[in-house]
Amino acid sequence: MTNQVEQAALLLALRESELGWADVTRVVEESGSALTSLDTLLTPEQPTLDHVTVDPADQLDAVVHEIKAWAEEGIRLVTVLDEDYPVQLMMVHQRPPFLTYRGFLDPADQNGVAVVGSRNASSRGLHITREIATMLTQNGITVLSGLAAGVDSAAHRAVLDAGGRTVAVVGTGLRTCYPSANAELHEEIQRTGAVLSQFWPDAGPAKHHFPMRNAVMSGCSVATVVVEAGEHSGTRIQARLALEHGRHVFLLPEVVTGTTWGQDMAARPNTTVLESPDQLLRVLDDLGTDVPDLINF
Repeated sequence: MTNQVEQAALLLALRESELGWADVTRVVEESGSALTSLDTLLTPEQPTLDHVTVDPADQLDAVVHEIKAWAEEGIRLVTVLDEDYPVQLMMVHQRPPFLTYRGFLDPADQNGVAVVGSRNASSRGLHITREIATMLTQNGITVLSGLAAGVDSAAHRAVLDAGGRTVAVVGTGLRTCYPSANAELHEEIQRTGAVLSQFWPDAGPAKHHFPMRNAVMSGCSVATVVVEAGEHSGTRIQARLALEHGRHVFLLPEVVTGTTWGQDMAARPNTTVLESPDQLLRVLDDLGTDVPDLINF
């Protein structure tokens, strides 16, 4: 586990470096230390708009205090250099350099399954969602979803009602609840699970955030179940990313018959058209969920 100074160094590098996040993450991972990388990523003194130079050491202290302020609000931080960074997510190239979360992380989440679908789900779709989420919970499997209306909310609620663990991967910072109607659900999830974000705590909803959120949700899961989705649904992004990540995708028959992308995806390897919830467990058992040892940075 890195200390707050190392974590602050990574956040400072992300804020101040002219490199993109992926490049900053690469430099930090290669050195194994955000502090060691800081000299590479920052000039000795950063001029402000008022032409006043700011010592990076002072900047680092300010970020340390900011992380402590987050913690006082119940917002925790984990970086790619921390041992408790999600193991499955570490194996995908879209892994974000840091995550913030409310609640707690659990190593068992590495075997979690994402259940996603339409915001405007039908009553049958919501029923199937609850059935799948409850069955996964009863078998000790963490259920991940995106805290959106419709299928996502139904999945989270079913897990909570069944006394299980669910993780919400959100497309905003943790000081924002989107949609606001899910504020109570947001609070309930963090008591026994986690609400996870790759964005700064003050970040609001933005269109480009949600595909990024889908990449993290897929990366954290061993498989993704798509219950309902339209032709242009954002859910198709997660299904595509899951296959790119080498994760299994389960499609409900309605998704296959109702969309061209579902038809195309159903014919691809690593995809199952799900005829019953029990089939989901059988395929998961066949796949196995052992996670290979990773190189320690």
